[in-house]
Amino acid sequence: MRLTRPPARQAPETIIALIDVVFFLLVFFMLIGRMDATAPFEVTPPVAATGSDMPAGGITMSVSEDGDLAVDGIQTDAPMVMILEKIAQAPETLVRINAHHRAELRFILPMIAELEAAGAREVALVVTPAGP
Repeated sequence: MRLTRPPARQAPETIIALIDVVFFLLVFFMLIGRMDATAPFEVTPPVAATGSDMPAGGITMSVSEDGDLAVDGIQTDAPMVMILEKIAQAPETLVRINAHHRAELRFILPMIAELEAAGAREVALVVTPAGP
């Protein structure tokens, strides 16, 4: 009696190439996406003549043209309370103030004074770099 072997099957397609494509897409979207909080209203920062890149991390405070306030993208009635609590826990926390270029200083200067009185070590104003 002669037994015949079944024909050898070809190896299934590997999905390694697909995993590479998914990884590259993930990296691509992480690089082009914004990771920081955006304000719930339009904020166009003023244009700066000089400056340096903004450090990452910290708290972002947004001030609209009308003086509306938001903390880390959430509009709130008591933003200073939220920020002062965070600063009390970690005074080295960077606080970024992203104010509209037409916002009056009467909205911004008291916030900076309160932050400094609470012990904030670093307060940065967000500006748009000057064009070429």
